[in-house]
Amino acid sequence: MRIVGGQHRGRQLETPDDLPIRPTSDRARESLFNILEHGRMTKGGLSPIRGARVLDACCGTGALGLEALSRGATHAVFLDRDPAALRLARRNAARLGMSTQATFILADAIHPPRADQPCTLVFLDPPYRQDLVTPSTAALSAGGWIGSGAILVAELARGEKIPIINGLGAVDERLYGKTQVIIYRVLNEGA
Repeated sequence: MRIVGGQHRGRQLETPDDLPIRPTSDRARESLFNILEHGRMTKGGLSPIRGARVLDACCGTGALGLEALSRGATHAVFLDRDPAALRLARRNAARLGMSTQATFILADAIHPPRADQPCTLVFLDPPYRQDLVTPSTAALSAGGWIGSGAILVAELARGEKIPIINGLGAVDERLYGKTQVIIYRVLNEGA
């Protein structure tokens, strides 16, 4: 695994040896970030990544949040309930010299602590086929993690039913091998 774009393009990330996580492939991550930077997610031609405050929930290796930092996000919060996964994300941030732009929180996305600040870009990659996207999004929203106008990117197993989430509208869907990625945008302040 490597960072595929931005200031740290090509830098290697540590991958899990025996952790029960499934990192987003380089190809899927590159495609996703191209959509975010150059697709209909832009506002007035501006990337929603530049200057973003990012939440990488169920972060695993931290690849999504680190990719966002490499491409101009200002801060990323890495949240995972597995201490070993969170240590791996912390090591990857240190390897890239991004520790000062990162916060690491040991918590479950369904029971997150209250956010210090809302995030404008949220990545949610929970374990597949456990119907965790909707309750995680509701909990993160209630905890103040999802900001006004935010973009939320959810990863699901291919063929899983696309969740309908109150206050968010699905604006794009992509398939990458066994993974489907759904991009949502907050529709109103109450999401």
